[in-house]
Amino acid sequence: MEKKRHIDVSVIIPVYNAELWLNDCLASLAQQITKSLLNVEVSVFLDSCRDNSKQILCDWTPRLQQELDYTVTVVEEDNVCPKGVGYAKNKAVRQSSGEYLCFMDADDRMMPTRIQRQYEVAVLNPDAIVGSQFVREPCNSTPRYTHWANSLSPEQLSIQIYTSHGPTVIMPTWFCHRSVFERVGGFSEAGKGTPEDLIFFLNHVYHGGTGVLRVDEELLVYRYHPQATTFSVHEDTIWALRIQEIENHVLCSWDSFTIWNAGKQGRKFYRSLSEGNRRKVVAFCDVDIKKIGSFYTYEETTEKPKPRVPIIHFKETTPPLIICMKMGMTDGVFEENLTSLNLKEGKDYHHFN
Repeated sequence: MEKKRHIDVSVIIPVYNAELWLNDCLASLAQQITKSLLNVEVSVFLDSCRDNSKQILCDWTPRLQQELDYTVTVVEEDNVCPKGVGYAKNKAVRQSSGEYLCFMDADDRMMPTRIQRQYEVAVLNPDAIVGSQFVREPCNSTPRYTHWANSLSPEQLSIQIYTSHGPTVIMPTWFCHRSVFERVGGFSEAGKGTPEDLIFFLNHVYHGGTGVLRVDEELLVYRYHPQATTFSVHEDTIWALRIQEIENHVLCSWDSFTIWNAGKQGRKFYRSLSEGNRRKVVAFCDVDIKKIGSFYTYEETTEKPKPRVPIIHFKETTPPLIICMKMGMTDGVFEENLTSLNLKEGKDYHHFN
């Protein structure tokens, strides 16, 4: 009986109506340069596609198998409605056999050294999610987001996890040992509108993962287009999840805190908190002289008397703080003000912006 081939890396590709991009995605796989003679598997799950995705895969499979010696595993389901990206990712992982998992979206493409570079880091860090920097396409379609994700420090990758941007390393760049997936238990299969990557990422950070790493090379071209799954997730869903997580893992250990920003975002954050955590808010801080010295009254509450929170100048505040300011929006003024307080991120303050 022939011994089963050991697979080093399984490339995980969930596919739903991806005919516009799938050729580019698979071509980038065919161009991978691996110095270690890695055995690579391409594991694709077709989630009730109604376009030409299946035929594109059929056309590519002989080349991937014969010319590149990749193992190719393709499974298809044809349901009335697609079951969603979380379901498709789980199926693609569970039908695969690689020791390491390299996640890939069908509308993106890899740089030629991606698998090799991330494999080298993941072997040394088998309990971590390893991401990478990326190139956005079209160029400058999301400049603030791209700069944020590509320039976070190693420490910030595990700290700035409550921002509106989502995971600190984008999901299509994830590379990890299979045990990371198994420990988390896979992706949420709640379907369309569920931020399955953010839920997985937070579960990893909180439940046994040794953290998040990033290869500081641009190893992925990350497409921005109207059909992207990201746009199916409502902002309110992300907001509610972020509130839940920061309450459960940060505010629960604080006796009191200040909210930086007495404007719209800061007040929304305050109103979204549980009653117990609202009572911990001792002040808002701001730079707007029209607000400083006044109070914010929470008129919508049923509490009696209605809470009145003072608004103070940021220089008068004491930690800890929740920062509800968007970064990169004030020509560096906000960042300079925050730096002037000599606070430690992750201890004295957390970003929620």
